[in-house]
Amino acid sequence: MRTRPLKVALLGCGVVGSEVARIMTTHADDLAARIGAPVELAGVAVRRPSKVREGIDPALVTTDATALVKRGDIDVAIEVIGGIEPARTLITTAFEHGASVVSANKALLAEDGATLYAAAERHGRDLYFEAAVAGAIPLIRPLRESLAGDKVNRVLGIVNGTTNFILDKMDTSGAGYTEALDEATALGYAEADPTADVEGFDAAAKAAILASIAFHTRVRLDDVHREGLTEVTAADIASAKRMGCTVKLLAICERAADGRSVTARVHPAMIPLSHPLASVREAYNAVFVESEAAGQLMFYGPGAGGAPTASAVLGDLVAVCRNKLAGATGPGESAYTQLPVSPMGEVVTRYHISLDVADKPGVLAQVATVFAEHGVSIDTVRQQGKDGEASLVVVTHRAPDAALSGTVEALRKLDTVRGVASIMRVEGE
Repeated sequence: MRTRPLKVALLGCGVVGSEVARIMTTHADDLAARIGAPVELAGVAVRRPSKVREGIDPALVTTDATALVKRGDIDVAIEVIGGIEPARTLITTAFEHGASVVSANKALLAEDGATLYAAAERHGRDLYFEAAVAGAIPLIRPLRESLAGDKVNRVLGIVNGTTNFILDKMDTSGAGYTEALDEATALGYAEADPTADVEGFDAAAKAAILASIAFHTRVRLDDVHREGLTEVTAADIASAKRMGCTVKLLAICERAADGRSVTARVHPAMIPLSHPLASVREAYNAVFVESEAAGQLMFYGPGAGGAPTASAVLGDLVAVCRNKLAGATGPGESAYTQLPVSPMGEVVTRYHISLDVADKPGVLAQVATVFAEHGVSIDTVRQQGKDGEASLVVVTHRAPDAALSGTVEALRKLDTVRGVASIMRVEGE
């Protein structure tokens, strides 16, 4: 074993960073044995140096992250700051000054991963980011390495624990969205400002990363169709139950049937209770991968939190350090296919549409005519009426999303349609 330690710079020391530092200290001997050399925490960049950080030598703490990554003796920089800047500049600067990088920054990778990959390749460094998607669940490495010889056609997953907790509570307890969100906040699953989670931004960033790796093409955050769950109601959950389904916020990345394009989207959807993702409860994550040779694979586990995310970071640290000792680098960007990303309107889906209509003869025929005029086939219809008012629930066969959207707009114009109570896609079949 080499006795000279590999030096590590830790950029950020919040919930995840502090866990990384703790594990590096408490498992130092095991890490050294697995790597083939000891690892040494050489500096910790923070914003508030006066804060007490248990187990971290105050002499290592600095507010000058740039100076830390420019030292020249840093072997690996671990970036757990988050956001776009200064994280992007710090990572590229670390590459320039001889360090490989382990990052948990999903937002930056989704928005400008190409810049990071290019900088890593230019300087002969590693860029690893297992912790950026689904916390402790090994997912990035299987897609980048284990399935590198296969053809992945679809990635379908629950990649945000906060939204899964909210929808699970709505399903199991009958709570409304606001009540479930309040409980998630009280338990620490939701931030004080939950927008990134409940509006789907977090999941969309992860979808962009997954699609880029799975399909060997560049998919950016702006390419991902995004819908949150703030409009999901108790009535939607009840309708799903009547269909033998549950509601999940899904990240869906697909290769077109002709192989000439890909799609990436995040939105609430009804999935059958028989689907493996339907049983994923509380704040857990799960991702379902479909490939030509391996078939169907499912990855499941805690998708967030200090210790689970730190586990993924440390796994990458071991891999990068091993590469450093061997004088090699791991996989970089694979974007050789350069496939276009199709807009949401071209995606073929099923819909569950709930209408408030007048309870009188001929209404169902009018509604069916609108669907037919837009080329959308109806699978099932359920109608209930009382005192001149009725609800009409229509489940469609698969059709282009643009055709379904056009159908809904036309339905709104019917005199007999009082309103569109809810619209939700049906997936997993």
